[in-house]
Amino acid sequence: MRIQEIRALSSEELNKQLAESYRELFNLRFRLATRQLVNYHEIRNVRKRIAKIKTIMRERELLGEE
Repeated sequence: MRIQEIRALSSEELNKQLAESYRELFNLRFRLATRQLVNYHEIRNVRKRIAKIKTIMRERELLGEE
Protein backbone atom coordinates (compact mmCIF):
# COMPACT_ATOMS: atom_id res chain seq x y z
CA MET A 1 0.00 0.00 0.00
CA ARG A 2 1.29 3.41 -0.91
CA ILE A 3 1.16 6.31 1.53
CA GLN A 4 -1.37 8.18 -0.65
CA GLU A 5 -3.70 5.18 -0.49
CA ILE A 6 -3.37 5.04 3.29
CA ARG A 7 -4.05 8.77 3.65
CA ALA A 8 -7.25 8.35 1.62
CA LEU A 9 -8.68 5.88 4.14
CA SER A 10 -11.01 6.92 6.93
CA SER A 11 -10.07 6.42 10.57
CA GLU A 12 -12.30 3.36 10.82
CA GLU A 13 -10.74 1.82 7.72
CA LEU A 14 -7.28 2.57 9.13
CA ASN A 15 -8.14 0.66 12.31
CA LYS A 16 -9.34 -2.30 10.23
CA GLN A 17 -6.19 -2.26 8.09
CA LEU A 18 -4.02 -2.07 11.21
CA ALA A 19 -5.74 -5.06 12.80
CA GLU A 20 -5.50 -7.01 9.55
CA SER A 21 -1.80 -6.20 9.23
CA TYR A 22 -1.11 -7.34 12.79
CA ARG A 23 -2.93 -10.61 12.06
CA GLU A 24 -0.90 -11.06 8.89
CA LEU A 25 2.33 -10.38 10.79
CA PHE A 26 1.37 -12.97 13.40
CA ASN A 27 0.69 -15.55 10.69
CA LEU A 28 3.99 -14.78 8.97
CA ARG A 29 5.89 -15.16 12.23
CA PHE A 30 4.12 -18.44 12.88
CA ARG A 31 5.04 -19.69 9.40
CA LEU A 32 8.63 -18.57 10.00
CA ALA A 33 8.80 -20.53 13.26
CA THR A 34 7.48 -23.67 11.56
CA ARG A 35 9.85 -23.17 8.60
CA GLN A 36 7.02 -22.81 6.09
CA LEU A 37 7.81 -19.22 5.11
CA VAL A 38 9.47 -18.94 1.71
CA ASN A 39 9.68 -15.17 1.20
CA TYR A 40 11.24 -13.58 4.29
CA HIS A 41 10.77 -10.08 2.89
CA GLU A 42 7.04 -10.33 3.52
CA ILE A 43 7.64 -9.78 7.24
CA ARG A 44 9.57 -6.58 6.54
CA ASN A 45 6.87 -5.32 4.17
CA VAL A 46 4.09 -5.91 6.69
CA ARG A 47 6.06 -4.19 9.45
CA LYS A 48 6.56 -1.19 7.18
CA ARG A 49 2.84 -1.11 6.36
CA ILE A 50 2.03 -1.12 10.09
CA ALA A 51 4.45 1.76 10.65
CA LYS A 52 2.89 3.77 7.82
CA ILE A 53 -0.62 3.24 9.16
CA LYS A 54 0.39 4.18 12.71
CA THR A 55 2.18 7.29 11.43
CA ILE A 56 -0.92 8.49 9.58
CA MET A 57 -3.08 7.77 12.63
CA ARG A 58 -0.71 9.79 14.83
CA GLU A 59 -0.63 12.69 12.35
CA ARG A 60 -4.41 12.81 12.39
CA GLU A 61 -4.44 12.65 16.19
CA LEU A 62 -2.08 15.60 16.44
CA LEU A 63 -4.12 17.62 13.94
CA GLY A 64 -7.35 16.76 15.77
CA GLU A 65 -8.98 15.15 12.75
CA GLU A 66 -10.44 12.16 14.55
